[in-house]
Amino acid sequence: MDFPKIVSGGQTGADRAALDWAIANCIPHGGWCPVGRLAEDGPIDTLYNLQETPKADYLQRTEWNVRDSDATVVFSQKPNLTGGSLATMKLAAEHGKPCLHISALQTPIENAGQLRVFIQKNDVHILNIAGPRATGEPEVGEFIQLVLKELFEKW
Repeated sequence: MDFPKIVSGGQTGADRAALDWAIANCIPHGGWCPVGRLAEDGPIDTLYNLQETPKADYLQRTEWNVRDSDATVVFSQKPNLTGGSLATMKLAAEHGKPCLHISALQTPIENAGQLRVFIQKNDVHILNIAGPRATGEPEVGEFIQLVLKELFEKW
């Protein structure tokens, strides 16, 4: 099984960290972003292979990334999800898509093992990666990159 394509919405924090990691490791990437490439820090760079939704609506972007993926993983530093991260989990349930929440309560090695099992069990070829913005959890990007590095090294 090949390493899955990574999709995300391009927002700062979790989304951008996942896309940056995919680019740095030559993993196919993509996803949906709001029209105008809307993000909290301004327009999302065209370096990211993202398609624009018809609306400047974060929820539409989130739903379309869930819908068009085989499964979703939501990363967070904190054990409880809020805001868009919680909405992502709910949308995955509504669409009948497998969804996993990974928090920093476990080590990157433990989380990578859990994610690998999840990907293999659900035969994931397109993995949506979501989580909080950088303003909500500034360290979430580094956490995601550590977990993905561990996962990729043992793939």
